[in-house]
Amino acid sequence: MHMPGGWEWIILLVIALLIFGKRLPEVGKSLGKGIVEFKKGLKNVKDEMDEVDREVDDAVTRAEKQSAKPKKAPAQLEAEADADADDEHVAEKSSEEPVREKA
Repeated sequence: MHMPGGWEWIILLVIALLIFGKRLPEVGKSLGKGIVEFKKGLKNVKDEMDEVDREVDDAVTRAEKQSAKPKKAPAQLEAEADADADDEHVAEKSSEEPVREKA
């Protein structure tokens, strides 16, 4: 068998229209609704992906800002620790009761 030619296709389409003619508007309407729903679904997926991209970008920006804070050198940290220890030592001495001298 061979494929139908031009006139044969036209005859087949006319027969199909006579048989399914009343249902074609319903089929077209359903097909149109399906396409609209499909496009809405694609838009929702795209919107969700954009939102996730924004969240990731915000998280990266926050992480970069936190890592950009100046870090103290080890010698400076050690000096601050010594100063804190001295402050605690002075606070301990001042909280002790004064020693009375016997006269």
